[in-house]
Amino acid sequence: MDLTTTYMGMKLRSPLVPSASPLSKDTDNIKRMEDVGAAAVVMHSLFEEQITLERYELHHHLTYGTESFPEALTYFPEPTSFHIGPEEYLNHIRKATELVKIPVIASLNGSSVGGWIDYARLIQQAGASALELNIYYVPTDMELTSEQIEQNYIHILQAVKAEITIPVAVKLSPYFTNMANMAKRLDNAGADALVLFNRFYQPDINLETLDVEPNVLLSTAQAMRLPLRWIAILYGRINASLAATSGIHNARDVLKLLMAGASITMLCSVLLREGIAHIRCIEKEISEWMEKHEYESIHLLQGSMSQKNCPDPSAFERAQYMRALQTYNPEWGRVYEPSYYLG
Repeated sequence: MDLTTTYMGMKLRSPLVPSASPLSKDTDNIKRMEDVGAAAVVMHSLFEEQITLERYELHHHLTYGTESFPEALTYFPEPTSFHIGPEEYLNHIRKATELVKIPVIASLNGSSVGGWIDYARLIQQAGASALELNIYYVPTDMELTSEQIEQNYIHILQAVKAEITIPVAVKLSPYFTNMANMAKRLDNAGADALVLFNRFYQPDINLETLDVEPNVLLSTAQAMRLPLRWIAILYGRINASLAATSGIHNARDVLKLLMAGASITMLCSVLLREGIAHIRCIEKEISEWMEKHEYESIHLLQGSMSQKNCPDPSAFERAQYMRALQTYNPEWGRVYEPSYYLG
Protein backbone atom coordinates (compact mmCIF):
# COMPACT_ATOMS: atom_id res chain seq x y z
CA MET A 1 0.00 0.00 0.00
CA ASP A 2 1.57 3.30 -1.12
CA LEU A 3 0.56 6.16 1.20
CA THR A 4 3.19 8.60 -0.06
CA THR A 5 2.24 12.07 -1.23
CA THR A 6 4.04 15.17 -2.45
CA TYR A 7 3.66 18.53 -0.74
CA MET A 8 5.50 21.65 -1.92
CA GLY A 9 7.93 19.39 -3.76
CA MET A 10 8.65 17.31 -0.65
CA LYS A 11 7.90 13.60 -0.82
CA LEU A 12 6.15 12.56 2.39
CA ARG A 13 5.48 9.07 3.73
CA SER A 14 1.76 9.81 4.17
CA PRO A 15 -0.71 12.73 4.06
CA LEU A 16 -0.85 12.97 7.89
CA VAL A 17 0.82 16.13 9.22
CA PRO A 18 0.34 17.61 12.70
CA SER A 19 -0.50 21.30 12.29
CA ALA A 20 0.78 24.20 14.38
CA SER A 21 -0.24 23.63 18.00
CA PRO A 22 1.15 23.74 21.56
CA LEU A 23 2.22 20.10 21.12
CA SER A 24 5.21 21.12 19.00
CA LYS A 25 6.64 23.31 21.76
CA ASP A 26 8.19 20.14 23.21
CA THR A 27 10.84 18.49 21.02
CA ASP A 28 10.05 15.14 22.66
CA ASN A 29 6.54 15.46 21.25
CA ILE A 30 7.94 16.14 17.79
CA LYS A 31 9.99 12.95 18.05
CA ARG A 32 6.90 11.03 19.19
CA MET A 33 5.00 12.38 16.18
CA GLU A 34 7.65 11.00 13.87
CA ASP A 35 7.69 7.66 15.70
CA VAL A 36 3.92 7.13 15.28
CA GLY A 37 3.90 8.03 11.60
CA ALA A 38 3.65 11.79 11.14
CA ALA A 39 4.91 12.65 7.65
CA ALA A 40 6.05 16.15 8.67
CA VAL A 41 5.29 18.56 11.49
CA VAL A 42 4.30 22.23 11.49
CA MET A 43 5.84 24.12 14.39
CA HIS A 44 3.84 26.42 16.62
CA SER A 45 3.89 30.01 15.34
CA LEU A 46 6.39 32.77 15.90
CA PHE A 47 4.30 35.95 16.09
CA GLU A 48 5.05 39.33 14.55
CA GLU A 49 4.33 40.89 17.96
CA GLN A 50 7.00 38.74 19.63
CA ILE A 51 9.66 39.96 17.23
CA THR A 52 8.51 43.57 17.50
CA LEU A 53 8.49 43.30 21.28
CA GLU A 54 12.06 42.06 21.38
CA ARG A 55 13.47 44.48 18.82
CA TYR A 56 11.85 47.70 19.99
CA GLU A 57 11.06 47.00 23.63
CA LEU A 58 7.42 47.52 22.74
CA HIS A 59 6.16 46.56 26.16
CA HIS A 60 8.03 49.41 27.88
CA HIS A 61 6.77 52.07 25.51
CA LEU A 62 3.20 50.80 25.44
CA THR A 63 2.85 50.71 29.20
CA TYR A 64 4.94 53.72 30.16
CA GLY A 65 2.73 56.10 32.16
CA THR A 66 -0.42 54.00 31.79
CA GLU A 67 -0.70 53.37 35.52
CA SER A 68 -3.04 56.37 35.66
CA PHE A 69 -5.39 54.45 33.37
CA PRO A 70 -5.63 50.97 34.89
CA GLU A 71 -7.66 49.51 32.02
CA ALA A 72 -4.86 50.34 29.55
CA LEU A 73 -2.62 47.77 31.22
CA THR A 74 -4.86 44.97 29.95
CA TYR A 75 -4.70 45.85 26.26
CA PHE A 76 -1.46 44.07 25.46
CA PRO A 77 -0.09 40.71 26.63
CA GLU A 78 2.71 40.70 29.13
CA PRO A 79 6.06 39.60 27.69
CA THR A 80 5.91 36.51 29.90
CA SER A 81 2.75 35.39 28.11
CA PHE A 82 4.94 34.65 25.08
CA HIS A 83 6.49 31.45 26.37
CA ILE A 84 9.13 31.35 23.67
CA GLY A 85 10.91 34.32 22.09
CA PRO A 86 12.41 34.72 18.62
CA GLU A 87 15.87 33.39 19.46
CA GLU A 88 14.40 30.49 21.44
CA TYR A 89 12.16 29.70 18.47
CA LEU A 90 15.16 29.46 16.16
CA ASN A 91 16.97 27.22 18.65
CA HIS A 92 13.85 25.07 18.89
CA ILE A 93 13.89 24.55 15.12
CA ARG A 94 17.58 23.60 15.24
CA LYS A 95 16.96 21.02 17.96
CA ALA A 96 13.91 19.59 16.19
CA THR A 97 15.69 19.20 12.85
CA GLU A 98 18.58 17.44 14.58
CA LEU A 99 16.18 15.12 16.39
CA VAL A 100 13.93 13.96 13.52
CA LYS A 101 14.27 13.04 9.86
CA ILE A 102 10.82 14.23 8.77
CA PRO A 103 10.44 17.78 7.41
CA VAL A 104 10.05 20.47 10.06
CA ILE A 105 7.85 23.30 8.77
CA ALA A 106 8.18 26.58 10.64
CA SER A 107 5.29 29.01 11.08
CA LEU A 108 5.37 32.81 10.98
CA ASN A 109 2.22 34.62 12.10
CA GLY A 110 1.71 38.27 11.20
CA SER A 111 -0.43 40.79 9.38
CA SER A 112 1.82 43.49 7.92
CA VAL A 113 4.92 43.98 5.82
CA GLY A 114 7.72 44.75 8.27
CA GLY A 115 10.95 43.73 9.93
CA TRP A 116 9.47 40.50 11.26
CA ILE A 117 9.68 39.10 7.73
CA ASP A 118 13.49 39.12 8.06
CA TYR A 119 13.05 36.15 10.39
CA ALA A 120 12.07 34.00 7.42
CA ARG A 121 15.75 33.98 6.43
CA LEU A 122 16.84 33.09 9.98
CA ILE A 123 14.25 30.31 10.07
CA GLN A 124 15.70 28.85 6.88
CA GLN A 125 19.21 29.09 8.31
CA ALA A 126 18.00 27.27 11.44
CA GLY A 127 17.18 24.24 9.26
CA ALA A 128 13.44 24.42 8.57
CA SER A 129 12.41 22.47 5.46
CA ALA A 130 9.62 24.93 4.63
CA LEU A 131 7.75 27.90 6.06
CA GLU A 132 4.04 28.27 6.67
CA LEU A 133 3.02 31.92 6.50
CA ASN A 134 -0.01 32.46 8.71
CA ILE A 135 -1.45 35.86 7.77
CA TYR A 136 -3.90 36.42 10.61
CA TYR A 137 -5.62 39.72 9.93
CA VAL A 138 -8.96 41.14 11.08
CA PRO A 139 -9.48 44.44 9.20
CA THR A 140 -11.62 46.95 11.08
CA ASP A 141 -10.71 50.18 9.26
CA MET A 142 -13.86 51.21 7.39
CA GLU A 143 -11.79 53.11 4.83
CA LEU A 144 -9.76 50.04 3.89
CA THR A 145 -10.90 48.45 0.63
CA SER A 146 -10.92 44.75 -0.23
CA GLU A 147 -8.31 45.40 -2.91
CA GLN A 148 -5.96 46.95 -0.34
CA ILE A 149 -6.46 44.05 2.05
CA GLU A 150 -5.80 41.45 -0.62
CA GLN A 151 -2.76 43.29 -1.94
CA ASN A 152 -1.31 43.24 1.58
CA TYR A 153 -1.34 39.43 1.46
CA ILE A 154 0.50 39.52 -1.88
CA HIS A 155 3.09 41.98 -0.57
CA ILE A 156 3.79 39.86 2.52
CA LEU A 157 4.20 36.70 0.43
CA GLN A 158 6.50 38.42 -2.05
CA ALA A 159 8.61 39.91 0.73
CA VAL A 160 9.06 36.49 2.35
CA LYS A 161 9.79 34.76 -0.96
CA ALA A 162 12.50 37.35 -1.62
CA GLU A 163 14.24 36.35 1.62
CA ILE A 164 14.32 32.55 1.34
CA THR A 165 14.61 29.64 -1.05
CA ILE A 166 12.72 27.00 0.94
CA PRO A 167 9.03 26.43 0.00
CA VAL A 168 6.44 28.82 1.41
CA ALA A 169 2.84 27.90 2.21
CA VAL A 170 0.20 30.56 2.88
CA LYS A 171 -2.42 29.74 5.50
CA LEU A 172 -5.63 31.57 4.60
CA SER A 173 -8.99 32.36 6.10
CA PRO A 174 -12.08 31.88 3.89
CA TYR A 175 -13.16 35.52 4.26
CA PHE A 176 -12.49 36.87 0.79
CA THR A 177 -15.02 38.27 -1.65
CA ASN A 178 -13.69 35.87 -4.30
CA MET A 179 -11.69 33.06 -2.75
CA ALA A 180 -10.87 31.56 -6.15
CA ASN A 181 -9.36 34.81 -7.41
CA MET A 182 -7.32 35.25 -4.22
CA ALA A 183 -5.98 31.72 -4.55
CA LYS A 184 -4.97 32.40 -8.14
CA ARG A 185 -3.21 35.66 -7.21
CA LEU A 186 -1.24 33.99 -4.42
CA ASP A 187 -0.37 31.13 -6.76
CA ASN A 188 0.89 33.61 -9.36
CA ALA A 189 2.88 35.42 -6.65
CA GLY A 190 4.81 32.25 -5.90
CA ALA A 191 2.99 30.46 -3.07
CA ASP A 192 4.14 26.84 -3.01
CA ALA A 193 1.03 25.77 -1.10
CA LEU A 194 -2.25 27.08 0.25
CA VAL A 195 -3.40 25.86 3.65
CA LEU A 196 -7.21 25.95 3.89
CA PHE A 197 -8.43 27.23 6.27
CA ASN A 198 -7.20 29.28 9.19
CA ARG A 199 -9.74 29.81 11.94
CA PHE A 200 -10.24 33.20 13.59
CA TYR A 201 -10.66 32.59 17.29
CA GLN A 202 -13.58 34.71 18.40
CA PRO A 203 -13.61 36.51 21.76
CA ASP A 204 -16.24 35.87 24.38
CA ILE A 205 -17.80 37.98 27.14
CA ASN A 206 -17.56 36.89 30.74
CA LEU A 207 -20.90 37.80 32.29
CA GLU A 208 -19.50 37.63 35.84
CA THR A 209 -16.41 39.80 35.41
CA LEU A 210 -17.71 41.79 32.41
CA ASP A 211 -14.42 41.16 30.62
CA VAL A 212 -13.79 40.28 26.99
CA GLU A 213 -11.92 36.98 27.10
CA PRO A 214 -10.34 34.59 24.61
CA ASN A 215 -12.31 31.39 24.15
CA VAL A 216 -10.44 28.65 22.31
CA LEU A 217 -12.67 25.79 21.19
CA LEU A 218 -11.57 22.49 19.70
CA SER A 219 -13.00 21.61 16.32
CA THR A 220 -15.68 19.14 15.32
CA ALA A 221 -15.74 17.16 12.07
CA GLN A 222 -18.31 19.57 10.62
CA ALA A 223 -15.56 22.19 10.21
CA MET A 224 -14.02 19.98 7.53
CA ARG A 225 -16.75 20.80 4.99
CA LEU A 226 -15.50 24.30 4.14
CA PRO A 227 -11.92 23.30 3.19
CA LEU A 228 -13.33 20.26 1.37
CA ARG A 229 -15.44 22.48 -0.89
CA TRP A 230 -12.66 24.93 -1.74
CA ILE A 231 -9.96 22.33 -2.20
CA ALA A 232 -12.28 20.54 -4.61
CA ILE A 233 -12.88 23.77 -6.52
CA LEU A 234 -9.20 24.78 -6.68
CA TYR A 235 -7.71 21.37 -7.47
CA GLY A 236 -6.15 21.33 -10.93
CA ARG A 237 -6.70 25.07 -11.40
CA ILE A 238 -3.60 26.32 -9.56
CA ASN A 239 -0.04 25.02 -9.31
CA ALA A 240 0.30 25.35 -5.54
CA SER A 241 -0.16 22.30 -3.34
CA LEU A 242 -3.36 22.23 -1.30
CA ALA A 243 -3.29 21.41 2.42
CA ALA A 244 -6.48 20.79 4.38
CA THR A 245 -6.81 21.91 7.97
CA SER A 246 -9.77 22.23 10.39
CA GLY A 247 -12.12 19.48 11.52
CA ILE A 248 -10.00 16.48 10.49
CA HIS A 249 -10.62 13.83 13.13
CA ASN A 250 -10.56 10.38 11.52
CA ALA A 251 -9.61 8.38 8.45
CA ARG A 252 -12.89 9.14 6.68
CA ASP A 253 -12.21 12.88 6.93
CA VAL A 254 -8.73 12.36 5.51
CA LEU A 255 -9.99 10.22 2.63
CA LYS A 256 -12.68 12.73 1.66
CA LEU A 257 -10.20 15.60 1.60
CA LEU A 258 -7.73 13.58 -0.47
CA MET A 259 -10.49 12.84 -2.95
CA ALA A 260 -11.28 16.55 -3.08
CA GLY A 261 -7.67 17.20 -4.03
CA ALA A 262 -5.64 17.79 -0.86
CA SER A 263 -1.97 16.84 -0.88
CA ILE A 264 -1.88 16.59 2.90
CA THR A 265 -4.31 16.73 5.80
CA MET A 266 -3.35 18.54 8.99
CA LEU A 267 -4.26 17.26 12.44
CA CYS A 268 -4.64 19.32 15.59
CA SER A 269 -7.77 19.00 17.74
CA VAL A 270 -7.89 15.23 17.46
CA LEU A 271 -4.29 14.97 18.73
CA LEU A 272 -5.07 17.25 21.65
CA ARG A 273 -8.10 15.09 22.50
CA GLU A 274 -6.81 11.60 21.75
CA GLY A 275 -3.06 11.99 22.03
CA ILE A 276 -0.21 11.93 19.52
CA ALA A 277 -0.41 8.14 19.13
CA HIS A 278 -3.77 8.57 17.38
CA ILE A 279 -1.85 9.33 14.18
CA ARG A 280 -1.05 5.63 13.93
CA CYS A 281 -4.73 4.70 14.31
CA ILE A 282 -5.78 7.04 11.50
CA GLU A 283 -3.07 5.69 9.19
CA LYS A 284 -4.14 2.12 9.89
CA GLU A 285 -7.77 2.92 9.09
CA ILE A 286 -6.76 4.65 5.85
CA SER A 287 -4.80 1.58 4.74
CA GLU A 288 -7.71 -0.73 5.61
CA TRP A 289 -10.19 1.38 3.63
CA MET A 290 -7.89 1.57 0.63
CA GLU A 291 -7.33 -2.17 0.64
CA LYS A 292 -11.06 -2.83 0.91
CA HIS A 293 -11.82 -0.50 -2.00
CA GLU A 294 -8.82 -1.63 -4.07
CA TYR A 295 -6.85 1.61 -4.10
CA GLU A 296 -3.14 0.84 -4.41
CA SER A 297 -1.90 4.36 -3.73
CA ILE A 298 -2.87 7.77 -2.39
CA HIS A 299 -2.23 9.23 -5.84
CA LEU A 300 -5.20 7.29 -7.22
CA LEU A 301 -7.42 8.98 -4.64
CA GLN A 302 -6.19 12.55 -4.94
CA GLY A 303 -8.55 14.81 -6.83
CA SER A 304 -10.81 11.97 -7.95
CA MET A 305 -13.86 13.80 -6.54
CA SER A 306 -12.69 17.36 -7.21
CA GLN A 307 -14.86 19.73 -9.19
CA LYS A 308 -12.58 19.10 -12.15
CA ASN A 309 -13.23 15.34 -12.09
CA CYS A 310 -16.62 15.13 -10.39
CA PRO A 311 -19.51 13.80 -12.56
CA ASP A 312 -21.58 16.78 -11.35
CA PRO A 313 -19.26 19.84 -11.07
CA SER A 314 -22.17 22.02 -9.90
CA ALA A 315 -22.29 19.98 -6.68
CA PHE A 316 -19.69 22.30 -5.17
CA GLU A 317 -21.53 25.48 -6.14
CA ARG A 318 -25.01 27.02 -5.72
CA ALA A 319 -26.88 24.01 -7.12
CA GLN A 320 -25.81 21.91 -4.13
CA TYR A 321 -27.05 24.62 -1.76
CA MET A 322 -30.52 24.53 -3.33
CA ARG A 323 -30.56 20.74 -3.38
CA ALA A 324 -29.61 20.58 0.29
CA LEU A 325 -32.47 22.85 1.32
CA GLN A 326 -35.00 21.02 -0.84
CA THR A 327 -34.07 17.52 0.32
CA TYR A 328 -33.49 18.15 4.04
CA ASN A 329 -35.69 16.10 6.33
CA PRO A 330 -36.26 17.72 9.78
CA GLU A 331 -36.16 14.25 11.33
CA TRP A 332 -32.46 14.08 10.47
CA GLY A 333 -31.71 16.89 12.91
CA ARG A 334 -29.77 16.00 16.01
CA VAL A 335 -28.71 17.96 19.05
CA TYR A 336 -24.94 18.01 19.50
CA GLU A 337 -23.19 18.82 22.71
CA PRO A 338 -20.90 21.85 22.32
CA SER A 339 -17.30 20.78 21.80
CA TYR A 340 -14.10 22.65 22.24
CA TYR A 341 -12.42 24.05 19.15
CA LEU A 342 -8.80 24.63 18.16
CA GLY A 343 -7.70 24.59 14.53
